[in-house]
Amino acid sequence: MASSCWGLPELMCEFPSLPNSTLRHMRMGIDDGFRGIVRAYSDQIDAATRPLQWFLNTLEHAFVDTPWFVIFALILVVVWFASRNVKIVIGSSLGLAFIGIFGLWEDTMTTLAMVTVATLIAIILGLPIGILMARSDRMQKILTPVLDVMQTMPSFVYLIPVVVIFGIGKVPGVIAVVIYAIPPMIRLTNLGIRLVDKEVIEAADAFGANPRQKLWGVQLPLSLPTIMAGVNQTIMMALAMVVVASMVGVGGLGKNVLQAINNQFFTIGFLNGFALVAIAIIFDRASQAFGKRLQKHSEAGHD
Repeated sequence: MASSCWGLPELMCEFPSLPNSTLRHMRMGIDDGFRGIVRAYSDQIDAATRPLQWFLNTLEHAFVDTPWFVIFALILVVVWFASRNVKIVIGSSLGLAFIGIFGLWEDTMTTLAMVTVATLIAIILGLPIGILMARSDRMQKILTPVLDVMQTMPSFVYLIPVVVIFGIGKVPGVIAVVIYAIPPMIRLTNLGIRLVDKEVIEAADAFGANPRQKLWGVQLPLSLPTIMAGVNQTIMMALAMVVVASMVGVGGLGKNVLQAINNQFFTIGFLNGFALVAIAIIFDRASQAFGKRLQKHSEAGHD
């Protein structure tokens, strides 16, 4: 030991740490206590997640059971109204055609349902939290390090508490995706509201607007482009988490990618990965174009 540590004593070569037995008992105590709490409130946890399970199953059945050409046309209509760009619509149709030709349509619809539910939950939760951060410097100081941890924590780690609390299935996967994908929504909502021109806020104050009227009539409309960027990033992170979430029972493209990794099936992994990329590009281009339209609209209104 001394020869490999510059000849220093052992105490200076190894960082002082708690004995292994102490660490083992500490981990066992925490884990057993956590499991005990989960067992004690299992009925309440099941009741709380039942609406989410119903919503996810309903949306998945709607996407999977509806004739493909209806969903195909519906996605293109949404892309058109969001982007008003023919090139983006054509590119989206080519991406969807690729997905269907290679037999990945049903799995893609399952993934699309999960990402849609996770994104909606992230928006519903992230928007008010971002507004709260924007209106309180103290809350921003408290939540910023929490968001830092959430964004730097390895995605696989999210699965551990989620599986312990909720078990294996689609709902735990969606919850893990929401936790992973919500920070950009919170951050960019906070940023967008804080970047609203102070002169506009002063003008609203001069007209006697109360805080609620300023928020809904001035701050949120002017910060919509930045908020839409948060929605865009949330969707991208949700799609990135799909493969990891497949480890806890989530189906769709992520499950196929995980199976391809385990069995070293290059072609299957590449095709399913490319389908995820196609969906990501469709969402990205449409939401970015929508954000730019909102930006132009807000600038025209401000002028």
